[in-house]
Amino acid sequence: MDADAPFRDRLAAASPLFGLTLRSERLVLRLPTDPELLDLMDLARAGIHPPDEMPFGVAWSIMPSPDFERNYLTYHWTNRASWSADGWELGLGVALDGQMIGMQGVHARAFVATRTVHTGSWLGRASQGQGFGKEMRSAVLALAFDGLGAIAAETEAFLDNHASAGVSRALGYAENGAGSLSPQGTPRPTQRFRMTAADWRSRPRPRIIIDGLDACRELLGAGPREATDG
Repeated sequence: MDADAPFRDRLAAASPLFGLTLRSERLVLRLPTDPELLDLMDLARAGIHPPDEMPFGVAWSIMPSPDFERNYLTYHWTNRASWSADGWELGLGVALDGQMIGMQGVHARAFVATRTVHTGSWLGRASQGQGFGKEMRSAVLALAFDGLGAIAAETEAFLDNHASAGVSRALGYAENGAGSLSPQGTPRPTQRFRMTAADWRSRPRPRIIIDGLDACRELLGAGPREATDG
């Protein structure tokens, strides 16, 4: 991911979100450039889950070509183009040793008022089962709670999505009621999870290095740094 550093620097000068970088023990998370977005598109197209499973609330991962490719790019381009401090969705590419392995999303609506974020993610099949899901979720939770002053983070998983629920429970989320989603036209029950800022700070957390946040605070609805310090 360092080969495009001059290009990314130019992007970050024009759009500070491209300069926001989260670093965990093994991973680097940041907004993908278009070439990186194409790599992620190909990774997702190669398969994220078995064909008889659907872990997502929207069945985007099984769209046939060329709808899959067009939908994937349009979705991410639209999130960038429609960005506002009151409603945003930050889809971060996740890299291991310079290679894209998945995406970690964090989004909020009316963050100034609610101080609540929601998360979602996916990993390529070859990178699953190695603890990366927990590590990348921890990175965006650090961004939310330590960087932006969030008071809560919420997520949701189908009852048969044991990997996602396992990450939530391992990180210290509490169950937060039942839900339902219909990605393929048939309602399926979900388990909702919620973590508060107190929950986040109730145990030691792995170190996450956050670079480039100051230039993005207003874009993320967080306000000046002093508004959330302490």
